[in-house]
Amino acid sequence: MATKTISLDEEAYERLKARKMEGESFSETVKRLAGERSWNEVAGILSEDEAADLEAAIEDGRTKSSERSDRLAAALNETGDDETSE
Repeated sequence: MATKTISLDEEAYERLKARKMEGESFSETVKRLAGERSWNEVAGILSEDEAADLEAAIEDGRTKSSERSDRLAAALNETGDDETSE
């Protein structure tokens, strides 16, 4: 794997070092802190009930979004039909 060398001032280095977990490389630390989380890091955060509630809320949002999209498409089609019949 290719590598890049970066320069950090002393304060930035100490902050990064303080956040580094045991057995973790600095590259892994940067990736973790940059927000690119693996599924292994987030597994177990929610209880089964919380996960089911979240899944239901997401599905409800998708359904509402789809219905809204369908209504907008129908409204646009009606508007287009009115213009072409004139």
